[in-house]
Amino acid sequence: MVGHPQRPVAKAPKDIVKVNIADRQPVREIGFATENYTEPFVHFDFMRYLRNSVFVTAMATLITLLTNSMAAFALSKYKFRGRDFTMLLIVGTLMVPLSVILVPLYSVVSAVGLLDSLWGVILPTVATPTGVFLLRQYMLTIPDELLDAARMDNASEWQIYWRIVLPLAAPALAVLAIFSVVWRWNDFLWPLVVLSRKELYTLQVGLNTYAGELNVQWHYILAMTVVTMIPVVLVFVFLQRYITSGIAGTGLK
Repeated sequence: MVGHPQRPVAKAPKDIVKVNIADRQPVREIGFATENYTEPFVHFDFMRYLRNSVFVTAMATLITLLTNSMAAFALSKYKFRGRDFTMLLIVGTLMVPLSVILVPLYSVVSAVGLLDSLWGVILPTVATPTGVFLLRQYMLTIPDELLDAARMDNASEWQIYWRIVLPLAAPALAVLAIFSVVWRWNDFLWPLVVLSRKELYTLQVGLNTYAGELNVQWHYILAMTVVTMIPVVLVFVFLQRYITSGIAGTGLK
């Protein structure tokens, strides 16, 4: 039998210098990266995006509360033919996703001249079936005798709605306000479709500018995402007190 020649064992060179572990420097350092929060304010249009988002969210929430409460007041306190069918139709629209009506809605907004405008972002989203359903169910608990007593005192229907129904429905309005702020503040698809000018971008669309074609600045995106959470948390903390007090008082004063 012919044996195979043994391979020579590689020996470590004698000139290797032993390095003490204590002398090595850390590769990474832990600290507060405050520049991730300051740089977007200096070199990007973060404040402009923030103002646009605040304007869209505030106006959309106010108009949503007004229109939805008026619709809920009519559907809960007036008896007319087709009232139940109308309410069923409104609730049925909850099953229609935005992607189905996106193209027709875009055509309508473009036809009325609201394309590339902040009002084009606000107006198509103010009538929400969730808000109408929530407010109607709450207004049904308001006694009709209270409204009849106001009519006997020669109060108009607008005065009954504004001075009696709305104050009593404050807890439901607060809940709808929280929902509306969260919806409008986090909305990305519809503002992206409507807006084309960079100076009109909302905050969620503006954050997309930190993602380039070849480079994604994750440190800026994550830092600004934390900043965008602050207004929503403040709104919830502020309105939570009114929700709790309204439920404790059963909605009647």
